Amino acid sequence: MEKPKVRGFYEPQTSSIPYVVSCPATGKAAIIDPVLNFDPKSGRIATHSADEILKFIAEEGLTLDWILDTHPHADHLSAACYLKGKTGAPTAIGAHVTEVQALWRDIYNWPDFAADGSQWDRLFEEGDRFNVGEIESRVLFSPGHTLASVTYVIGDAAFVHDTLFMPDGGTARADFPGGSAKILWRSIQQILSLPDETRVFTGHDYQPGGREPAWESTVGTQKRQNIHVKEGTAEADFVTLREERDKTLSMPAQILFALQVNTNGGRLPAPEDNGTRYLKYPLDRLEGAAWDLDE
Repeated sequence: MEKPKVRGFYEPQTSSIPYVVSCPATGKAAIIDPVLNFDPKSGRIATHSADEILKFIAEEGLTLDWILDTHPHADHLSAACYLKGKTGAPTAIGAHVTEVQALWRDIYNWPDFAADGSQWDRLFEEGDRFNVGEIESRVLFSPGHTLASVTYVIGDAAFVHDTLFMPDGGTARADFPGGSAKILWRSIQQILSLPDETRVFTGHDYQPGGREPAWESTVGTQKRQNIHVKEGTAEADFVTLREERDKTLSMPAQILFALQVNTNGGRLPAPEDNGTRYLKYPLDRLEGAAWDLDE
């Protein structure tokens, strides 16, 4: 199995890990799940994380083939649009993003919003294939965390983002609009059916026990050690654990900001007549969400 080079970039504000994955033979590369820096308290936007990736690509002499998102993120703004403007590389996401767009179009009351995926250059279906340089790659449809989540299998590397975390972190939540613990279980089982030596790269790490950030494991290690889904775990037990845990989790700080940007391919709202961009903030639409009383 072909082995791409993988470089992760830990982003501490949202505990996210964007990636650059590249073909050693050709120097062709893809960016996966880039972060646009955003401070909800001040409303400031910055491109520090994305610029660090661009600097790495330039220093390594890489040529960008793709800018890939695994799903419309709820915890950070996507830098896909910014990076496309800087590099001209095509953007892509899973085809079921249209379902997420339709759901959030209603939440934001956007009757004229184009919920057709046209904000990306390519929409990937289950089983679609593409290349990063000479490395054959394919797409797994991995819903459960969201309606649109996909896994990118690039050579021997699987980029799973919000399905599996590191083994000591378990799995991602399934309580966002359109999420399902039962469906997440099925998606995880598909990932765990990959060869044991497949490298697994997760999109977040919340440093359980205060350890240093980590984001690479293997399918075999996940099957032996993942605290939520290791071998011998029953589906019903996982679903109960996941649903009970999700009831205790407050919403990500950026969710109501992020989805209006990320369902639009990472595009910020257009400036109004005073030159200022404004984000819309719907009230009382995430029913049942746990209150974060520490804020």
